[in-house]
Amino acid sequence: METLKNVGVVGAGMMGAEIALCFALGGSMVVLKDAKLELATAGRGKAERVLGRWVEKGRMTSEERTKVINRILPVATYEGFEKAEIVIEAVVEQAEVKGKVYKELNAVCNADCIIATNTSSIPISRLAAFSMRPEKFIGMHFFSPASVMKLVEVIPGSGTGEETIAKAIMIARSINKEPIRVADCAGFVVNRLLFAFFNEAWRIVAEGVATPADVDKAVKFGLNHPVGIFDSQDLVGLDLALAVTGMLQEEYGERFRPSPILKRKVEAGHIGRKAQRGWFDYRAEGER
Repeated sequence: METLKNVGVVGAGMMGAEIALCFALGGSMVVLKDAKLELATAGRGKAERVLGRWVEKGRMTSEERTKVINRILPVATYEGFEKAEIVIEAVVEQAEVKGKVYKELNAVCNADCIIATNTSSIPISRLAAFSMRPEKFIGMHFFSPASVMKLVEVIPGSGTGEETIAKAIMIARSINKEPIRVADCAGFVVNRLLFAFFNEAWRIVAEGVATPADVDKAVKFGLNHPVGIFDSQDLVGLDLALAVTGMLQEEYGERFRPSPILKRKVEAGHIGRKAQRGWFDYRAEGER
């Protein structure tokens, strides 16, 4: 598939910034929106830091980095979204907040524009109900960090058109991702597997069987995972982990009941790297 000329991303946090970077690396012009211009600019800054590390490792030149970053335009309004061929929503994991975004997008995007959500757990048909274009609405779940992780779960809702599904799969491939088509359900494929894994890790720590650090060693050196369970939770955020496991429990019952030890961490404000404390402490200049 040819490179998309114009892409919109709503939400300039960790995931939104990385998704914008994926499309910019693929040659698209990307409008990256957040509620405030400084937040959108900070999102582009995250993408720039990722590429800075690539330059240090010799994966690209400084000139190439500049060209890619210049394809990302931070904004606080929907100016430019009328040109978008696809918009990826990557805001907070709350259906009502996402729904407000879709209603705003419906007013500014052209009739052929695909609206895709990066939700990690909310059923697509539920979110599509907020949209006036269910046939053009689809889930495209990227994984963190999106600039590195290859998988994209492509999840049609009950009203998603086959043309939209085929185009979403082609778009994922055009930015060097590996898409899989997934039926619409809470948690999709990866998070249903992942949170079953997380739940057992939380039990191990709560029972005093092993520390978070030693569980991470077991996962990395015993199961050959590149990143430990508790490291990855600190990176994404324990508040998000709690929200997702709560949604999974609502859908599938007791097997996904949130762990008390996770609840206590979130209640204490120890929600990961963004708070400098999670399973590990990052207050010493951000180092664990």
